[in-house]
Amino acid sequence: LSFAVVATIIGVVFACSTQSQWSRKEREDMRKLLRDYRKMVYLENLTEAEYMLFADDVIASVEEEYPVYTTFIEMPAVNDTVQVYVVTTIVEQLDADIVMASDPDADRVGMACKDDKGEWVLIDGNQTCMIFLYYIIMNRKAQGKMQGNEFVVKTIVTTELIKEIAAKNNIKMLDVYTGFKWIAREVRLAEGKEQYIGGGEESYGFMAEDFVRDKDAVSACTLLAEICAWAKDQGKTLYDVLMEIYVEYGLSLNKTINVVKPGKSGADEIKAMMEGFRANRPTELAGSQVVCTKDYAVLKQYDAEGNASELPMPETSNVLQWYTADGTKVSVRPSGTEPKIKFYVEVKGEMGCAKCYAGAREAAMQKVDEVMKSLGI
Repeated sequence: LSFAVVATIIGVVFACSTQSQWSRKEREDMRKLLRDYRKMVYLENLTEAEYMLFADDVIASVEEEYPVYTTFIEMPAVNDTVQVYVVTTIVEQLDADIVMASDPDADRVGMACKDDKGEWVLIDGNQTCMIFLYYIIMNRKAQGKMQGNEFVVKTIVTTELIKEIAAKNNIKMLDVYTGFKWIAREVRLAEGKEQYIGGGEESYGFMAEDFVRDKDAVSACTLLAEICAWAKDQGKTLYDVLMEIYVEYGLSLNKTINVVKPGKSGADEIKAMMEGFRANRPTELAGSQVVCTKDYAVLKQYDAEGNASELPMPETSNVLQWYTADGTKVSVRPSGTEPKIKFYVEVKGEMGCAKCYAGAREAAMQKVDEVMKSLGI
């Protein structure tokens, strides 16, 4: 990095430590500085990787020799209105293959691609993490780079399909708490003994290499461009890759449900809900037996008969998880910053072919509703 860029980073870090003292204009200036730095780094990385990038204000004809076209859109908030705007107003004019979007500090990346009907669809955080790790494993195997000591990492609320992909390919997988400090911890503990090849979470963060010990959208965007080029060389799209994963490993649908309980009474109610779940552990969810309960507050897990064993985690956390015989997983925890309790629901389904996706997804969505009813939500 040049001295100017290093100085910029230092200035940003110092300024962030006194953020509470900023005026509105100073906050706006800092966000612009972060956006400008983000664009510069993306442009440099993707240009070096020989991928075409269109800046925010560029609508132009594309060079056909480039396999991937991307555009970065400022997203003031992650919500459906902004996402639909991104897909419909700019990308259609570019006839792009994919869209990438990140937050101003360039640590998370979201994406959209065209489905088999040519319609734009959003790829959620669990799918993003899964595609990244699937490609890394498959690509390393194809190039003969596997040494037998590789491992991947995901958070405990991220899709279990990653575990199945890793297991089928004889790759060690570790589960950690939410937060990239926990992924970085596993990298540090394994240094000199095992090789980290990727890790991420359901909230659009990914750590593609160990030279950045945090979620990083710059390396993730470059990796995504590589995946799309790899797929396109085979006559496929990113959507096709996702469907191939589901056909081989089974469908996994993940949904986060937030139950808001405002005020002091709400906080008491959330506490009572967690206590109730612990005192009366569910025995079935949507008609399927609960075969494992994990309570991270006491670092214990219980089988269907109530036999307890230790949970090998570095510290306690106010999280509960239930696993059922049909592959459903439910994680529940209070939010640490907002007056709500969060339910992360994952249900499984079978897909005989890519054309079966719509029906399988609809059945999975109905299953999510049944699971929440079982919990009284």
